[in-house]
Amino acid sequence: MTGNIVARRYARALFAIGETQGKEELAAYGKGLAELVDVLEGAPELFKVFRNPVFSVEEKKAVLDKVLDRVKPVPMVKNFCFLLADKDRLAFLPDIQVYFNQLLDMAQGVVRGEMVTAIDLADDLKQEVVEQLQKQSGRKIILDYSVDPEILGGLVLKVGDKVLDASIRAQIEILKENIKRGE
Repeated sequence: MTGNIVARRYARALFAIGETQGKEELAAYGKGLAELVDVLEGAPELFKVFRNPVFSVEEKKAVLDKVLDRVKPVPMVKNFCFLLADKDRLAFLPDIQVYFNQLLDMAQGVVRGEMVTAIDLADDLKQEVVEQLQKQSGRKIILDYSVDPEILGGLVLKVGDKVLDASIRAQIEILKENIKRGE
């Protein structure tokens, strides 16, 4: 719980600074954080170093500096990471990045979602679904796609906090419940 509060505070602080710099700079902050977290998640032993109290702040900064040289984020993100090192908050970077992206999505009017189908759909059909959703919502939609043969057919669509289960499995379950009730 404490980690979420810490991550949100740092994400909001970086976001507030980015907002004053403009949309391009704000997007660059998000990109830099995402690239850094990708590198760190590819090497989980780095998080062990960041969490371990045996290593001094200077040693953690030296490791972080090597990683940042590889990622080459904008200077503000680099300074932000060194601040996290000074405050012993480097272990919260993945959470900070997640919250920062949520703030960025809200600011840009982007809604993320997921579409699950029984078979892999053609790209043009996926694009058609996204365009229809954007037309209905008036916002930009970004969908993650996955295939789950367990749904038998149709699709399950989760966008924002709404879920549309138009799968054959769900329809069979509804039919089964209606038969049980005698309807």
